[in-house]
Amino acid sequence: MRRTEDVLAPAGSTGDRGPVLEVDGLEVSFPSEQGRVQAVRDLSYEVRAGEVLGIVGESGSGKSVSSLAVMGLLPEQAKITGSIRFRGTELLGKPDTELSRIRGRRIAMIFQDPLSALTPVYTVGHQVAEALLVHGGGRVSKRAADRRAVELLDLVGIPNAAARARSYPHEFSGGMRQRAVIAIAIANDPDLIIADEPSTALDVTVQAQVMEVLAKAKEVTGAAIVMITHDLGVVAGIADRVMVTYAGRAVETGDVDELYTRPRMPYTIGLLGSVPRVDTGQRQPLVPIEGQPPSMVDLPPGCPFAPRCPMEIDACHDAEPALARVDGAGVDGAGVDGATGHAAACIRSSEIVAAGTSAAELFGASSAHHTADPDSRDRRPEMLRADGLVKRYPVTKGAVIRRRVGTVHAVDGISFDIRSGETLGLVGESGCGKTTTLMQILELGAPMGGRVEVLGRDIAGLSRGERKALRRDLQVVFQDPMASLDPRLPVSATIAEPMAAHGCSAEHIRRRTAELLDLVGLRPEHASRYPAQFSGGQRQRIGIARALALEPQLLVLDEPVDDVFSGPQHPYTQALLSAVPVPDPAVERTRERIILSGDMPSPADPPSGCRFRTRCQLFTSLPADRRQRCIDEEPPREAARVDGTPRADHEVACHYARVHQVL
Repeated sequence: MRRTEDVLAPAGSTGDRGPVLEVDGLEVSFPSEQGRVQAVRDLSYEVRAGEVLGIVGESGSGKSVSSLAVMGLLPEQAKITGSIRFRGTELLGKPDTELSRIRGRRIAMIFQDPLSALTPVYTVGHQVAEALLVHGGGRVSKRAADRRAVELLDLVGIPNAAARARSYPHEFSGGMRQRAVIAIAIANDPDLIIADEPSTALDVTVQAQVMEVLAKAKEVTGAAIVMITHDLGVVAGIADRVMVTYAGRAVETGDVDELYTRPRMPYTIGLLGSVPRVDTGQRQPLVPIEGQPPSMVDLPPGCPFAPRCPMEIDACHDAEPALARVDGAGVDGAGVDGATGHAAACIRSSEIVAAGTSAAELFGASSAHHTADPDSRDRRPEMLRADGLVKRYPVTKGAVIRRRVGTVHAVDGISFDIRSGETLGLVGESGCGKTTTLMQILELGAPMGGRVEVLGRDIAGLSRGERKALRRDLQVVFQDPMASLDPRLPVSATIAEPMAAHGCSAEHIRRRTAELLDLVGLRPEHASRYPAQFSGGQRQRIGIARALALEPQLLVLDEPVDDVFSGPQHPYTQALLSAVPVPDPAVERTRERIILSGDMPSPADPPSGCRFRTRCQLFTSLPADRRQRCIDEEPPREAARVDGTPRADHEVACHYARVHQVL
């Protein structure tokens, strides 16, 4: 075995011809009250220099646990067996002091939550420079590290990098924080970058920017990248190979084009069918995979996906199928025929290819119910109406004597309505006022400006008792599931809380809690667990179960779309749609992508005229006289026109609105 110093040698000096990372027979388990949880089972894969491997699967499928095992960041109670070789050197069993010399220098990790990954008391530039100084072995001066930090921030697209290097993490937007984390990751030109859900918490426009930065990072460093995500659209655009995980093990692997075009495992087909497609031009059914993943404490015999599989036969319960080449040949320890073949863990994979069945046909999915013609809308009861909603916050200065120096226009004249049976999507980037609008409504108090009616009642005049009664029919699922769940309460108590607050009987609460756990895909034994014991996706399911407990008439979901998709006319809408990833590698590589430059304007000092003009791709192409109108006049929201004819229920606020297909 080579010494650690050899592993830490510059990229290209040793072992470049072989895989950068080899994982073989990895198994990870944790203790629990019910027994040991087998989080990762017999997982094998490899990734080479300049290659991107996408690891996808449902929440709790073992994706993140396997990456933390590679980094040596699992808690002490985790039992880890198998082999993890980096540049041919075994990492399992190495003391933390040796792993610390590798982490951050030769292996870098980009975590899901950039705010948690950055230290709030140090400037961003300091933290980028720190990565260089810690692993520089005294060869890098502080001045050189600071200078290189600015270069790295500029490389990942931070505007005015020299000045922003002196900013603190809380002064950056979410997308800028993630860029800073990427800058730290690539600071030492690592051989391997592990990206664990790097774009999950970001807007689609920022997500597109981050994916572009990751692609640039791969070009600059030549690193191998392991991309862990549940978003099959993101994987389609950046990955070379894909590994699908279920119940802690790989169930299908292969080249990204081959796997997306000809999936051989029903689970993979279901995952691809569950992703909304904005490029089809028409509604298509989303494929729900009924049931829930098996308990990882006591796995049943046979294929773990069999209870949820539409192709299940008796033979599926005899033994768990091995990951095998789709032509029937075995798979070597690398996972997929030396990293190039297509393999699936399904005894009926050949029948899937022969049938050529779509996901909707295989899983029996049907299109979502369509609202009747627009005339019927007036006959359905109105659930929520907002007219001219306004919310402003004062900007103050001074420690002892505070004085007002400005105003933040968080919400400025929002109007919309929603009727029974409808779904209204409130879409936009972070900071555009979506959540503030919802909070104004959920407070059930008099708004600062405008008028809000919930279930036909003006909320400005509600008494305390009326407000509590109305809140039973108005529930919310918050954006951050961890922040919205009490870490001291088990899941059963969290779900029961709203029912107890509204006087439901103990028997009703017990029965309803069990129903809700099953409805959101959680198992009965999950009722006694605490939020920290769940993945992010599972915590969001708990939040949804709690919101549904009282069977509300109006449900508000903060971050958990039809006519506008087929003919977007506002440049901002076009940019948003162009940033939505599509689960089709061929489409992702060739489609038009509108990358918005810069940050959103400050709501405390919004630009004159059209507020989007500072980032608008159409504005820059207009002649000077037409641009002046955008600068001077705020465009009103008017009926969109197609061939001169106004369209019902489609409005746009743009002086020069026009249809521009981006899909």
